[in-house]
Order: sequence, then C-alpha cells, then structure tokens
Amino acid sequence: MRREPIELAAVATAAVPGLSPTAVSSAPDDPADFDSALLLDSEGKRWRVRSPRHAEASTRLETEFLVLRAFAPAIRAELPFLMPTVAGTVRQQNLSTFVYSHLNGSTRTVEELTAGSQELAKEIGTALAAIHDLPRALVSNADLPSYTPNEFRQRRLNELDMAATTGKIPPLLLRRWEHAMEDVSLWRFNPCVVHGDLHEDNLLVDEDRVTAVTGWTDLRIGDPADDLAWLVASNEHEFVEAVVRHYTEHRRDAPDSHLLRRAALSAEFALAQYLVKGIAAADAEMISEAEGMLATLADDIAEHGGQPISVEPLPSPAAPGSAAPDPASAGPVSVGPISVEPVSAELIAAPANTDVSEPMPAVHVMPIPADEDPTSNAPDAPAAGDVPDTVDADGSIDGDGSVDGQSGPDAEDHPDDAEAATQPTPLSADDTSTTAINIVDAKAP
Repeated sequence: MRREPIELAAVATAAVPGLSPTAVSSAPDDPADFDSALLLDSEGKRWRVRSPRHAEASTRLETEFLVLRAFAPAIRAELPFLMPTVAGTVRQQNLSTFVYSHLNGSTRTVEELTAGSQELAKEIGTALAAIHDLPRALVSNADLPSYTPNEFRQRRLNELDMAATTGKIPPLLLRRWEHAMEDVSLWRFNPCVVHGDLHEDNLLVDEDRVTAVTGWTDLRIGDPADDLAWLVASNEHEFVEAVVRHYTEHRRDAPDSHLLRRAALSAEFALAQYLVKGIAAADAEMISEAEGMLATLADDIAEHGGQPISVEPLPSPAAPGSAAPDPASAGPVSVGPISVEPVSAELIAAPANTDVSEPMPAVHVMPIPADEDPTSNAPDAPAAGDVPDTVDADGSIDGDGSVDGQSGPDAEDHPDDAEAATQPTPLSADDTSTTAINIVDAKAP
C-alpha cells in the first residue's frame, strides 16, 4: 500500500531522533519501487525519505547503504561531486526506510541537460570519468558483482532469452539484439567500476555544475557503456560528442572503440528489461507501456535502420548468409576517439525517453500543525518512550541516531549548513520542480 508523504514524515522522526518536520511534500522517485518525501525541519534543513514498497526495493536500499559506507572520506574527497549521506533508518514489517541528508542541486530532464552549455557537458564527462576510475577494490571489498567482458555478454544473452520467452518482443528487435550480443568483437573492453543506474534522475545540477550523484544501488565492475546509454538515447550528437570528449580526457584508460555501440544497444535493450520487470510485477500498465515503446522502436528501425550497434553487418533476412546493405557509405561519425558508422546523414536513435518510470504528479506541500502528533498516522510507528532504531557505522541498529560517526540533524559534515539553517526556505504548494531534492551545500569549485 502506498504511503502518503505525511506518513513518511512520521517514520523519519523515528529514524532521526530530534528531527521535527514543519512541512512535507512528495518527491519524484520510481513509483513502482519507492514512496518518497521531502521534509523541511524546524531549523530550515531539508531531508529526503525513501521507503520501499516491496522486499526487492528494500534490498536495493540496504545495498546502497553498504555502498555508501564503502566510500571512505578520502575517496569522497577526490570526487568532483558529492554523494548521499544516510542520516538514519528504521525497519518496519521487514522493509527498511532510509532518511538522507539533502544535497544541493536539482534534477533536470534529458532535454534540458542536452540543451545545456559546453561547461555542463564537461561536468558530466568529468563525473563519468571519476566514477569509472574508482578503485576496483571498492567493489570487491563490498562483495558487489564483478563481470569480465565475456561474463557480461553472456549475462545479456541470458536476459535476452528471458525477454524472448514473453512472446512480446518484436522479431526484428530480437534478431538485431541477438546478432549484436553474439558479435564477440563488440565486447572487447576493459571492465571498470560502473554506477549501474546512471541517468538524468540521479544527477543533481546547479546551473552548469554537477553537484551530486545519487542512486548507488547497482554499483559493480562491468561495462562502462551502461553509464552512457541514457545519453546516447537522447540522439543529441553534439552534446554526446562533447561529453565523451571530456570523459576521454579525464579517464586514466582510453575508452574502447565500440563504447557508443554498446551504449546504444543498452539503451534499446532497457525497454525489454522494463517489459520483463512489468510482467514479473503483474503490472498491466507497465506491460502496456513497454509494449508500446518496443513497437515504436521496431518501426523506427524498420524505416530508418537504427543506430549501429553491431561491428559485423546484420545478414539480410531476405537472403540468409548475405550481408545487409552497408549504411556506412556516409562515412564514420567520430565522437572523441570513438568512431561510429551512421545509417544516414542523421543517426536515428532509440526513443529518447529511456527512463521508463511512471510520470510523477505535481508536488503538493502539506504543513504539519505544531500541535499535531505526526506519529499518529504512521502504522507501526514506535510507541512513546521507545528508542528509535538507527544504523551505526558497523551496520548494527542502535538508538543514538548516528551513522558512521555522523550525528542526525546536527551533523557537521558540511559546516555551511549552520549558516543555511538560519535562513529556512519554505516549501511552496505551487512548486512542482525537483529543486528541493537532495540539498546540501556543494563543494566550492
């Protein structure tokens, strides 16, 4: 059952002792997996609450908590962006709800990002390079997944087999994807640390700066192309070229020549993964949406040819064994050191909207009366006098409201917060932006 923002505010007070919310609003998130809320406390500080809707989503949040613990202060200090900090957590009915200190910046749509300046492209490229240059021990020490190129290719083939059993994938796409996944030359890359769920909703931007990166639930060692899929799907070639150029300049290792081909494949295949997820959840709306996007993609490829994703030409279905007409006669398109052969004068990408989460309603702000006990609306909220559960540095649960040596609302991770706290920013019922998500002072440039 969906939790309303005011219920999440009550849970947050149990997770962070001393937290006194004065206003609460809904916050954009994946509605199939999480209920989220933005809180404003009596000191003017902002907090984000994420509550899982099912066991798998709860496991993802718990994994992210372990990932964030693995980022020692020395590693965080080297990053060109900030990362989330867990302020407290509480477990109810086998599901763990987390409260995060907010980070400065706001999310933007893909269209807004790709219409941005060259400085913003540089910031995104630099952030990607910093993630992919993280020490591999960070992943192995946290016992997170690690894949060789061939293991990763086989994993994709297994996922394709699963998608094919649904009977809902257009044959043209099955054939196209299978050919690319069996093209061994496409999968020669150096594995690195990968964010695994990087897209526009996990980038916080302030003007032309990437201030924070969130959503660390799928960190692994794998294919760096996965973190560029959302950009390649935008079909904004000049912006992608600028991002990859700066990405290449800041990487310790030069990217492989087929990085963008695999990124395009990942963007297309995300639609099949979304379909499988919808079927597993028995969500008719997700299934219908996925089928519609897959049909649109198949039609686009049938008409225009689609972005090149294979190194070897796809055999013509009319004459098995013969090569399909080579669209590369138009000449290669170079993106930094990476050369991609176009199918026409203008590449036709997968649908730009590869973020297949459901649209979120406008933000509604609900003040909490000072004389109202917010815990009265929260099921399973701790009784009066109980010690709230929080997670400490060793992963155990205690009642002091601290995590990894950080206090709750009075944490001194960012000294500038003390000054910001004296200037509370009220939430407006007319505010439908995501500016209020994840707000904490950004690092000085």
